[in-house]
Amino acid sequence: MKNIFIKTLFFLVLFIVVPIISSAQAASLGFDKTTVTTTNGGTFQVAVTIDPGSDALNSTDIYVTYDPILLKPTAVSAGTMFPTVSNDISTSGKVYIAAMVDDPASSVSTSGTVATITFQGLKDGSGTLSFDCNSSKIVKNDINATNVLVCSSNGILAVTVGGGGGNTTGTEDTTGTTDSSTPTELPQSGIFDNVVKFALPGGILVILGTVLKMIL
Repeated sequence: MKNIFIKTLFFLVLFIVVPIISSAQAASLGFDKTTVTTTNGGTFQVAVTIDPGSDALNSTDIYVTYDPILLKPTAVSAGTMFPTVSNDISTSGKVYIAAMVDDPASSVSTSGTVATITFQGLKDGSGTLSFDCNSSKIVKNDINATNVLVCSSNGILAVTVGGGGGNTTGTEDTTGTTDSSTPTELPQSGIFDNVVKFALPGGILVILGTVLKMIL
């Protein structure tokens, strides 16, 4: 009888607790700030960052979305996270950044800046910078080139140009859909999820420990 409970405990830990703890170490995209204000015609810079979580990375494809009526990207400079970085700012409403390691046998496993984007304010208003998660990827260093990006953990940046005055045409959120509302505060992406992910394994372990103590 005791062996049955011990085996049950082992499988619960292996298939429930371990996957939950692993999923909490999520790879995500972010910015170096959460809010920025500039003048009409003024410029500002924002760094695009990656948190690899518990993974080692080989490359990334990043699509930063913005309101083309409110902002215009003027330049992209490479960060230090990856040795090779390229970009494309020709598509209205999106900035594309690609980065990779030079040696396929090497990888990146610490957080860092992929690139820094310079934007110019075009008119008074407010909007957001976010990531098109339908197209963006964070590629793991494995034979399957697994995309380990977890969209719910991505960052978002609120932008105000001049006196603000509300959202202009709406901007894409991290899931690739259009949000035409003006955010009153920044979404706390992934915070509640992380609390649940860390609290649930602890609760499970307490219950299992109590049951095991009663058996033994």
